[in-house]
Amino acid sequence: MRAAVLQGVGGPEQLVVQDVPEPEAGDGQAVVDVRAAGVNFADVLIRLGMYPQAPELPAVLGSEVAGELDGTRVMGFVASGGGGGGYAERVAVERHWLLPLPENASFAEGAAFPMAFLTAWIPLSELVRIGFGARVLITAAAGAVGTAAVQIVKALNGAPVAAVGSAEKRDLPLSLGAVEAVTYEEIGGLDPVDVVFDLVGGGVFAESLGLLKSMGTAIAVGYAGGMWEPVDPARLVGRNIGIHGFYLGRLMGRDPELVRRAGNDVLKLWEGGAVRPVVGAELALEEAAEAHRLIESRQSTGKVVLIP
Repeated sequence: MRAAVLQGVGGPEQLVVQDVPEPEAGDGQAVVDVRAAGVNFADVLIRLGMYPQAPELPAVLGSEVAGELDGTRVMGFVASGGGGGGYAERVAVERHWLLPLPENASFAEGAAFPMAFLTAWIPLSELVRIGFGARVLITAAAGAVGTAAVQIVKALNGAPVAAVGSAEKRDLPLSLGAVEAVTYEEIGGLDPVDVVFDLVGGGVFAESLGLLKSMGTAIAVGYAGGMWEPVDPARLVGRNIGIHGFYLGRLMGRDPELVRRAGNDVLKLWEGGAVRPVVGAELALEEAAEAHRLIESRQSTGKVVLIP
Protein backbone atom coordinates (compact mmCIF):
# COMPACT_ATOMS: atom_id res chain seq x y z
CA MET A 1 0.00 0.00 0.00
CA ARG A 2 1.27 3.48 -0.90
CA ALA A 3 1.51 6.25 1.69
CA ALA A 4 3.25 9.60 2.06
CA VAL A 5 5.55 9.05 5.04
CA LEU A 6 7.05 11.89 7.07
CA GLN A 7 10.62 10.69 7.59
CA GLY A 8 11.67 13.32 10.13
CA VAL A 9 11.46 16.94 11.22
CA GLY A 10 12.43 19.39 8.51
CA GLY A 11 11.37 20.67 5.11
CA PRO A 12 8.62 19.36 2.83
CA GLU A 13 11.13 16.98 1.23
CA GLN A 14 10.81 14.87 4.40
CA LEU A 15 7.50 13.60 2.95
CA VAL A 16 8.27 10.56 0.82
CA VAL A 17 5.80 8.19 -0.86
CA GLN A 18 6.65 4.57 -0.17
CA ASP A 19 5.10 1.17 0.42
CA VAL A 20 3.88 0.57 3.96
CA PRO A 21 2.06 -2.34 5.63
CA GLU A 22 -1.69 -2.64 5.10
CA PRO A 23 -3.75 -1.24 8.02
CA GLU A 24 -5.57 -3.66 10.28
CA ALA A 25 -8.91 -2.80 11.85
CA GLY A 26 -9.01 -3.07 15.64
CA ASP A 27 -12.08 -3.22 17.87
CA GLY A 28 -14.66 -0.68 16.71
CA GLN A 29 -12.61 0.17 13.62
CA ALA A 30 -13.00 -0.28 9.88
CA VAL A 31 -10.55 0.03 6.99
CA VAL A 32 -11.57 2.81 4.61
CA ASP A 33 -10.40 2.99 0.99
CA VAL A 34 -9.14 6.57 0.89
CA ARG A 35 -10.22 8.64 -2.10
CA ALA A 36 -9.13 12.01 -0.65
CA ALA A 37 -7.22 13.15 2.42
CA GLY A 38 -7.28 16.62 3.96
CA VAL A 39 -4.03 18.47 4.63
CA ASN A 40 -4.09 20.72 7.69
CA PHE A 41 -1.82 23.41 9.09
CA ALA A 42 -1.33 21.10 12.08
CA ASP A 43 0.39 18.65 9.70
CA VAL A 44 2.83 21.39 8.74
CA LEU A 45 3.53 22.11 12.41
CA ILE A 46 4.22 18.42 13.03
CA ARG A 47 6.73 18.40 10.17
CA LEU A 48 8.39 21.52 11.56
CA GLY A 49 8.61 20.01 15.05
CA MET A 50 6.27 22.68 16.45
CA TYR A 51 3.17 20.62 17.27
CA PRO A 52 2.55 19.96 20.99
CA GLN A 53 1.34 16.37 20.51
CA ALA A 54 3.49 15.19 17.64
CA PRO A 55 3.69 11.49 16.75
CA GLU A 56 6.91 9.52 16.72
CA LEU A 57 8.60 9.70 13.33
CA PRO A 58 8.58 8.27 10.74
CA ALA A 59 4.80 8.53 10.56
CA VAL A 60 1.95 8.86 8.09
CA LEU A 61 0.13 12.15 8.69
CA GLY A 62 -3.46 13.03 7.83
CA SER A 63 -6.31 13.24 10.34
CA GLU A 64 -9.32 13.37 8.00
CA VAL A 65 -10.32 11.43 4.93
CA ALA A 66 -13.16 10.67 2.56
CA GLY A 67 -13.52 7.35 0.84
CA GLU A 68 -15.45 4.13 0.58
CA LEU A 69 -16.35 1.51 3.16
CA ASP A 70 -18.14 -1.61 1.95
CA GLY A 71 -19.48 0.32 -1.03
CA THR A 72 -20.69 3.26 1.08
CA ARG A 73 -19.29 6.79 0.66
CA VAL A 74 -18.02 8.10 4.00
CA MET A 75 -15.91 10.87 5.49
CA GLY A 76 -14.49 11.43 8.93
CA PHE A 77 -11.60 11.64 11.33
CA VAL A 78 -8.75 9.19 11.35
CA ALA A 79 -7.58 10.44 14.75
CA SER A 80 -8.12 13.42 17.02
CA GLY A 81 -4.53 14.56 16.63
CA GLY A 82 -0.98 13.43 15.92
CA GLY A 83 -0.05 11.19 13.02
CA GLY A 84 -3.44 9.99 11.87
CA GLY A 85 -2.53 7.96 8.81
CA GLY A 86 -4.77 9.56 6.20
CA TYR A 87 -2.04 10.27 3.60
CA ALA A 88 -2.44 6.72 2.29
CA GLU A 89 -4.49 4.48 0.02
CA ARG A 90 -6.23 2.84 2.99
CA VAL A 91 -6.53 3.65 6.67
CA ALA A 92 -8.12 2.20 9.79
CA VAL A 93 -10.78 4.51 11.23
CA GLU A 94 -12.90 4.41 14.38
CA ARG A 95 -16.42 3.76 13.13
CA HIS A 96 -17.92 6.34 15.50
CA TRP A 97 -15.91 9.11 13.79
CA LEU A 98 -17.40 8.42 10.37
CA LEU A 99 -20.19 10.40 8.71
CA PRO A 100 -22.04 9.72 5.46
CA LEU A 101 -20.78 11.71 2.48
CA PRO A 102 -23.68 13.63 0.87
CA GLU A 103 -24.76 12.24 -2.49
CA ASN A 104 -23.90 15.38 -4.48
CA ALA A 105 -20.51 15.87 -2.82
CA SER A 106 -17.09 14.96 -4.19
CA PHE A 107 -14.58 12.97 -2.17
CA ALA A 108 -12.34 16.05 -2.07
CA GLU A 109 -15.16 18.04 -0.46
CA GLY A 110 -15.67 15.22 2.02
CA ALA A 111 -12.01 15.37 3.06
CA ALA A 112 -12.38 19.14 3.43
CA PHE A 113 -15.37 18.95 5.75
CA PRO A 114 -14.78 17.35 9.20
CA MET A 115 -11.94 19.38 10.68
CA ALA A 116 -12.85 22.74 9.18
CA PHE A 117 -16.56 22.70 9.82
CA LEU A 118 -16.46 21.26 13.33
CA THR A 119 -13.69 23.69 14.30
CA ALA A 120 -15.99 26.52 13.19
CA TRP A 121 -19.41 25.13 14.11
CA ILE A 122 -18.82 24.06 17.71
CA PRO A 123 -17.42 27.35 19.09
CA LEU A 124 -19.76 29.52 17.00
CA SER A 125 -22.83 27.59 18.16
CA GLU A 126 -21.82 26.49 21.67
CA LEU A 127 -19.52 29.19 23.07
CA VAL A 128 -21.26 32.33 21.80
CA ARG A 129 -24.74 33.39 20.79
CA ILE A 130 -24.87 34.96 17.34
CA GLY A 131 -27.93 37.16 17.17
CA PHE A 132 -29.54 38.40 13.97
CA GLY A 133 -27.10 40.73 12.23
CA ALA A 134 -24.31 40.19 14.79
CA ARG A 135 -20.96 41.24 13.35
CA VAL A 136 -18.45 38.39 13.56
CA LEU A 137 -14.84 39.07 12.61
CA ILE A 138 -13.23 35.96 11.09
CA THR A 139 -9.47 35.95 10.56
CA ALA A 140 -7.76 33.70 7.99
CA ALA A 141 -11.16 33.89 6.30
CA ALA A 142 -9.90 32.50 2.97
CA GLY A 143 -8.59 29.28 4.52
CA ALA A 144 -10.40 26.00 5.15
CA VAL A 145 -11.70 26.83 8.64
CA GLY A 146 -12.22 30.50 7.77
CA THR A 147 -14.39 29.78 4.74
CA ALA A 148 -16.39 27.35 6.87
CA ALA A 149 -16.84 30.01 9.56
CA VAL A 150 -18.02 32.64 7.05
CA GLN A 151 -20.73 30.29 5.79
CA ILE A 152 -21.76 29.19 9.28
CA VAL A 153 -22.11 32.77 10.56
CA LYS A 154 -24.24 33.58 7.53
CA ALA A 155 -26.37 30.46 8.17
CA LEU A 156 -26.85 31.65 11.77
CA ASN A 157 -28.11 35.01 10.43
CA GLY A 158 -24.99 36.86 11.49
CA ALA A 159 -22.88 39.27 9.46
CA PRO A 160 -19.44 37.76 8.69
CA VAL A 161 -16.57 40.24 8.51
CA ALA A 162 -13.52 38.69 6.85
CA ALA A 163 -9.85 39.42 7.47
CA VAL A 164 -7.28 37.87 5.13
CA GLY A 165 -3.55 37.90 4.55
CA SER A 166 -3.55 39.64 1.16
CA ALA A 167 -5.82 41.74 -1.03
CA GLU A 168 -6.03 38.89 -3.56
CA LYS A 169 -7.80 36.70 -1.01
CA ARG A 170 -10.66 39.11 -0.26
CA ASP A 171 -12.92 37.94 -3.08
CA LEU A 172 -13.34 34.39 -1.76
CA PRO A 173 -14.97 35.21 1.60
CA LEU A 174 -17.05 37.92 -0.07
CA SER A 175 -18.37 35.32 -2.52
CA LEU A 176 -19.41 33.16 0.46
CA GLY A 177 -21.43 35.90 2.14
CA ALA A 178 -18.99 38.11 4.04
CA VAL A 179 -20.32 41.67 4.35
CA GLU A 180 -16.79 43.11 4.41
CA ALA A 181 -13.30 41.84 3.67
CA VAL A 182 -10.07 43.52 4.75
CA THR A 183 -6.41 42.65 5.04
CA TYR A 184 -4.80 42.34 8.46
CA GLU A 185 -3.25 45.77 8.03
CA GLU A 186 -6.77 47.23 7.70
CA ILE A 187 -8.36 45.56 10.73
CA GLY A 188 -8.00 48.67 12.88
CA GLY A 189 -10.31 50.59 10.56
CA LEU A 190 -13.27 48.23 10.99
CA ASP A 191 -16.40 49.16 12.91
CA PRO A 192 -16.82 47.32 16.26
CA VAL A 193 -17.82 43.65 16.22
CA ASP A 194 -19.79 41.36 18.52
CA VAL A 195 -17.56 38.30 18.12
CA VAL A 196 -13.99 37.63 17.03
CA PHE A 197 -13.24 34.16 15.62
CA ASP A 198 -9.46 34.12 15.35
CA LEU A 199 -7.27 31.59 13.58
CA VAL A 200 -4.11 33.70 13.40
CA GLY A 201 -3.05 34.57 16.94
CA GLY A 202 -0.13 36.89 17.63
CA GLY A 203 -0.60 40.57 16.98
CA VAL A 204 -3.73 40.02 14.87
CA PHE A 205 -5.56 38.54 17.86
CA ALA A 206 -4.38 41.34 20.12
CA GLU A 207 -5.59 44.02 17.70
CA SER A 208 -8.90 42.22 17.16
CA LEU A 209 -9.68 42.43 20.88
CA GLY A 210 -9.78 46.20 20.53
CA LEU A 211 -12.71 45.90 18.11
CA LEU A 212 -15.02 44.08 20.50
CA LYS A 213 -18.18 45.80 21.65
CA SER A 214 -19.19 45.68 25.31
CA MET A 215 -20.33 42.11 26.15
CA GLY A 216 -18.44 40.92 23.07
CA THR A 217 -16.45 37.68 22.96
CA ALA A 218 -13.26 36.58 21.24
CA ILE A 219 -12.62 32.93 20.42
CA ALA A 220 -8.95 31.96 20.11
CA VAL A 221 -8.63 28.92 17.84
CA GLY A 222 -5.35 29.02 15.91
CA TYR A 223 -1.91 30.56 16.02
CA ALA A 224 -0.76 30.44 12.41
CA GLY A 225 0.68 33.93 12.84
CA GLY A 226 2.35 33.37 16.22
CA MET A 227 1.45 32.49 19.79
CA TRP A 228 -1.09 34.62 21.63
CA GLU A 229 0.11 37.59 23.63
CA PRO A 230 -0.78 37.55 27.36
CA VAL A 231 -4.04 39.35 28.21
CA ASP A 232 -4.50 41.03 31.58
CA PRO A 233 -7.89 40.06 33.11
CA ALA A 234 -8.26 43.69 34.19
CA ARG A 235 -8.61 44.61 30.54
CA LEU A 236 -11.44 42.12 30.11
CA VAL A 237 -13.23 43.32 33.24
CA GLY A 238 -12.81 46.99 32.38
CA ARG A 239 -14.23 46.55 28.87
CA ASN A 240 -16.87 43.91 29.71
CA ILE A 241 -15.53 41.47 27.15
CA GLY A 242 -14.57 37.81 27.28
CA ILE A 243 -12.22 35.29 25.68
CA HIS A 244 -12.85 31.62 24.92
CA GLY A 245 -10.36 29.08 23.66
CA PHE A 246 -11.14 26.14 21.39
CA TYR A 247 -9.13 23.04 20.48
CA LEU A 248 -11.06 20.35 18.61
CA GLY A 249 -8.55 17.56 19.15
CA ARG A 250 -8.72 17.84 22.95
CA LEU A 251 -12.50 18.10 22.88
CA MET A 252 -12.76 14.89 20.84
CA GLY A 253 -10.99 13.07 23.65
CA ARG A 254 -12.85 14.68 26.54
CA ASP A 255 -16.37 15.02 25.16
CA PRO A 256 -16.73 12.79 22.09
CA GLU A 257 -20.53 12.76 22.35
CA LEU A 258 -20.67 16.55 21.96
CA VAL A 259 -18.41 16.37 18.90
CA ARG A 260 -20.43 13.59 17.28
CA ARG A 261 -23.68 15.46 17.90
CA ALA A 262 -22.15 18.61 16.42
CA GLY A 263 -20.97 16.64 13.40
CA ASN A 264 -24.49 15.49 12.65
CA ASP A 265 -25.84 19.02 13.17
CA VAL A 266 -23.45 20.73 10.78
CA LEU A 267 -23.83 17.88 8.27
CA LYS A 268 -27.53 18.80 8.06
CA LEU A 269 -26.51 22.35 7.10
CA TRP A 270 -24.47 20.94 4.23
CA GLU A 271 -27.21 18.56 3.12
CA GLY A 272 -29.65 21.48 3.19
CA GLY A 273 -27.43 23.62 0.98
CA ALA A 274 -26.59 26.28 3.59
CA VAL A 275 -22.85 25.49 3.58
CA ARG A 276 -20.36 23.66 1.39
CA PRO A 277 -16.65 22.91 1.81
CA VAL A 278 -14.26 24.97 -0.29
CA VAL A 279 -11.51 22.90 -1.95
CA GLY A 280 -8.66 25.13 -3.03
CA ALA A 281 -6.30 22.52 -4.48
CA GLU A 282 -6.29 18.81 -5.26
CA LEU A 283 -2.86 17.19 -5.51
CA ALA A 284 -1.71 13.62 -6.04
CA LEU A 285 -0.33 11.67 -3.09
CA GLU A 286 3.14 12.00 -4.65
CA GLU A 287 2.73 15.78 -4.34
CA ALA A 288 2.36 15.77 -0.55
CA ALA A 289 5.49 17.89 -0.22
CA GLU A 290 4.04 20.47 -2.61
CA ALA A 291 0.80 20.50 -0.60
CA HIS A 292 2.80 21.39 2.50
CA ARG A 293 4.71 24.10 0.62
CA LEU A 294 1.43 25.58 -0.57
CA ILE A 295 0.02 25.82 2.96
CA GLU A 296 3.26 26.93 4.61
CA SER A 297 3.72 29.74 2.08
CA ARG A 298 0.23 31.11 2.94
CA GLN A 299 -0.64 30.92 -0.78
CA SER A 300 -3.46 28.42 -0.44
CA THR A 301 -7.17 29.16 -0.11
CA GLY A 302 -9.82 26.76 1.07
CA LYS A 303 -8.71 23.19 1.75
CA VAL A 304 -5.70 21.50 0.23
CA VAL A 305 -6.51 17.84 -0.49
CA LEU A 306 -4.40 14.83 -1.47
CA ILE A 307 -5.81 12.26 -3.91
CA PRO A 308 -4.18 8.79 -3.47
